[in-house]
Amino acid sequence: MKFTRLIIYFSILIYFAGASKAVSQNEPQKSFIHETRADYEARMAWWNEARFGLFIHWGLYAIPAGEWGGKTNYGEWIRTSAQIPIEVYDQFVKQFNPVDFNPVEWVRTAKDAGMKYIVITSKHHDGFCLFDSKYTDFDIMSTPFQRDIMKELADACRKEGIKICWYHSIMDWHHPDYLPRRDWEKDRTTEGADYDRYVEYMKNQLKELLTNYGEIGVLWFDGEWEGTWNQKRGLDLYNYVRGLQPDIIINNRVGAGRSGMEGFTKEGEFAGDYATPEQEIPATGIPGVYWETCMTMNDHWGYNKQDKNWKSTEDLIRKLVDIASKGGNFLLNVGPNAKGQIPEASKDRLCEIGQWMKINGESIYGTSASPFKDLKWGRCTQKSINENTRLFLHIFDYPSDGKLKIEGIYNQAIQSYLLSDAERKNLNVDRVEDALIISLPAIIPDKMNTVVVLDVKGKPDINDPPAIESEYQIFIDELTVNISSHRENVEIRYTTDGSVPSITSPPVRGPVKINNTTTIMARCFRGGKAVSGSAQAVFTKVFPIPSVSVENITNGVNYAYYEGDWDSLPKFNSLVPVRSGKINNFEFSPRKEVEHFGFVYSCYLKVPVNGVYRFYTESDDGSQLFVGDKLVVDNDGLHGMSEKSGAIALSAGFHPLRVTFFEKTGGDDLKVSYEGGGIKKTKIPDDVLFIKLDQ
Repeated sequence: MKFTRLIIYFSILIYFAGASKAVSQNEPQKSFIHETRADYEARMAWWNEARFGLFIHWGLYAIPAGEWGGKTNYGEWIRTSAQIPIEVYDQFVKQFNPVDFNPVEWVRTAKDAGMKYIVITSKHHDGFCLFDSKYTDFDIMSTPFQRDIMKELADACRKEGIKICWYHSIMDWHHPDYLPRRDWEKDRTTEGADYDRYVEYMKNQLKELLTNYGEIGVLWFDGEWEGTWNQKRGLDLYNYVRGLQPDIIINNRVGAGRSGMEGFTKEGEFAGDYATPEQEIPATGIPGVYWETCMTMNDHWGYNKQDKNWKSTEDLIRKLVDIASKGGNFLLNVGPNAKGQIPEASKDRLCEIGQWMKINGESIYGTSASPFKDLKWGRCTQKSINENTRLFLHIFDYPSDGKLKIEGIYNQAIQSYLLSDAERKNLNVDRVEDALIISLPAIIPDKMNTVVVLDVKGKPDINDPPAIESEYQIFIDELTVNISSHRENVEIRYTTDGSVPSITSPPVRGPVKINNTTTIMARCFRGGKAVSGSAQAVFTKVFPIPSVSVENITNGVNYAYYEGDWDSLPKFNSLVPVRSGKINNFEFSPRKEVEHFGFVYSCYLKVPVNGVYRFYTESDDGSQLFVGDKLVVDNDGLHGMSEKSGAIALSAGFHPLRVTFFEKTGGDDLKVSYEGGGIKKTKIPDDVLFIKLDQ
């Protein structure tokens, strides 16, 4: 029995106060934020090569298996979503005894599936630790099992050449110093709680995880979205972790920069090495940005015995290919049961994915994003082969005539063959104008995804049209437009009258300035011939919306609070509010419930100068923003934290502003920001929001 498990809570507070003091005496830690691009890429190299990993969500929540109070739709969030009191949830510790846990079998299951790394929950939001920690008795050593799961799994991974990685939650519903409390925990006091002391507790545990288990590949943080965590704390934690293991990779949930479930980092100096889309695949990748989609096989991360809504093997393989074709990694989840068994349905799918990967893994590992914007029949990944390029053509929809058409490619073909063909028998390749056509076998080799290799000379030369970009699509006086292309050895020509550019059209020599509504078209040329289609963009000159005259005003926002169960924003004007009043900003403080509620906020916004302004709402669930009667931002619907924006031209002065919001279940938040008129993107401050005194 550990000494820390014998002392009472008061002693724990004294201990942590001492620990905090000791830490504060350390020298300032090194900053790793501004490493060179070369060093960054070298550190990310193994992860970028891997492409495919296993996520494991496992903990005390496997015991209720998704069922509580007659409901069966819970998962790893059951402690709070079912509102289980902490003293009741703690009883699961005495029941957690996963006698069938076999780390060697788990690792081999992942390896046989073609996965290169494993990320497991060292601690989820409930605060329970799957490792032996001297800083808490809420860990695996207090259970009947009394074996360090993290050590056994780490040892098994190293024997099989698999990278072991830790998931670790910043949020902790169990620790007495973590804030905020859950809204429903009315009888759990915050008296004496010290968030800084909690951060030191977390750092102490991270030091255990990074010094007692050898080299760790990734620290996968989560639970960073609550107001007590911020950008500064994220930067500090990032540097602290890399100070312990300089080569470790850390996801972008270490800080406060993640933009909703899309997972990409917002603008600004935020910590984190890669983006983390959750349960979704981005429409396109972002060049130079590392990212990883994490996804469940069914509808839950943690074990839910009733959840049979499994994705098919075909769907999972195609998701893996889609992600790789956009330059991302795929972190696919399993949720073991309380005995330590990975569900058979998960194992079956991993086995079938592994069979496909044994044949086609070359088309996934170490590949780069597709050079094509759109392929009607499937996806493409690529690798550089000396000075040439190997394209892996993933066929989802096999052509009925046996002719695979790759449109818009100007490279010369070297060879083509089926990746599944050990003899690499050559497939015939013909050129028709700007397309290469590959003759395929009459019998479909793989109905889920046939992979054809096409080697071409040089770097991919695809007929992508130029990019036409500006800060806004609307303007008041004058607008600067940039026209560019990533392609080599091309000349861009453009028009401003909506006609298709020809070889006699003016060439792009720098930014284009316009002062009237203009349709710009641009096209790439080489050797006097067009080698792309035409890009088109319309930029509209507008008059700013006049300001309104208001008197007897004071700072503030009027709110109307509603309750109801909605899947999208309701027609609030047909509903009766539960309460109404005045607050300082767009906040939830007047609410009575933690779920199934909505707000209508109304006020006047004062803008400093005539200009085009962009407004943002980042919300979970849906929101909309109106200036006057004009809908500017539409972020409606059921979703996690997600940001949308819209632009509008405004005259200097006051403008009616209305924001609507609703929350169904789960997480909730609303952030309203703007930029323009010399203002960089920022949360709309209290001092520019006004209401009439007589309202």
